[in-house]
Amino acid sequence: MSSAVSIKDVAALAGVSIGTVSNVLNRPDVVADETRRKVLAAIEELGFVRNESARQLRTGTARAIGLVVPDVSNPFFTDVARGAEDAASDAGHMVILCNSDESEQRQDRHLQLLAEQRVHGVLITPVDAAPEPVRRLRDRGVSVVLLDRHADVADACSVSVDHRIGGTLAINHLLAEGHRELAMVTGPLSIAQCRQRLDGARDALVAAGRDPDGLRVVEVAAMNVASGRNAGERVLAGTRRPDALFCANDLLALGVLQVMVRAGVRVPGELAIVGYDDIDFAAAAAVPLTSVRQPSRSLGRRAAELVLGETNSPREHVHHHVVFPPELVVRESSRRFR
Repeated sequence: MSSAVSIKDVAALAGVSIGTVSNVLNRPDVVADETRRKVLAAIEELGFVRNESARQLRTGTARAIGLVVPDVSNPFFTDVARGAEDAASDAGHMVILCNSDESEQRQDRHLQLLAEQRVHGVLITPVDAAPEPVRRLRDRGVSVVLLDRHADVADACSVSVDHRIGGTLAINHLLAEGHRELAMVTGPLSIAQCRQRLDGARDALVAAGRDPDGLRVVEVAAMNVASGRNAGERVLAGTRRPDALFCANDLLALGVLQVMVRAGVRVPGELAIVGYDDIDFAAAAAVPLTSVRQPSRSLGRRAAELVLGETNSPREHVHHHVVFPPELVVRESSRRFR
């Protein structure tokens, strides 16, 4: 049985030293191809499974990175996690996924547990701008990459999207389509990404010679479909209905769309809608949703590559602040005059 097979048994069958077997398992690039094939054949024949707990005790670290996101049920963060897992898997690591639910207490608890697990590094979309627990992790030697958040500090990497440009893209599109009464549905403006998207929307209005304060802002408690439905009901109940809505993410937009369809409001004939993220459900909606696309999978992959790069070569590592450009994907929900 595999549980009874040791690294010594593998070395004996392959006719190599225990050190060579260890190199095949941990540094295969330093072992000659023929020798590596013999060791791998012995591992397969014997059904050897390495004792990861013992390896962790020897090295003091786990072959894992932590990923802390605000809402794992949001498909955007699911795609981010897939990108991180792609990069981690390529490096022989696993990803431990944690959901902060926008709670500082829950976030801090996850970070403490990840530190106790001796993970190689942590990718995090923090609840606030510079959480003290993140600083404590770095003080303990744990590599940290800020994800979907630009770092304001020099001693950490970050991977983000230019959300201000994303907001500008959305409003420029609606203006180009002939819409004039504009509103924005946003999650809590305490969230940096929401503020940046709103700032970008106002930038577009200023550039078009419009009053940025003329943009009605509907702020809701969370970035999910239920909050989108709440926003849709508030828009319907208003005395002056907009002819176009920019929503701070696709889940909000889908919630608004549900309300409008049920109320018999024609989308985009009476109300155009633009979302943000371009999750898979955007294209599959009852009215395919125009959305500002974030390269979610690339965000996760690049963040994981940066954290592993810092862990593997801490002295040579140079901190990077990677900013991806967003992209407008136009679909039926905003093409009012076509």
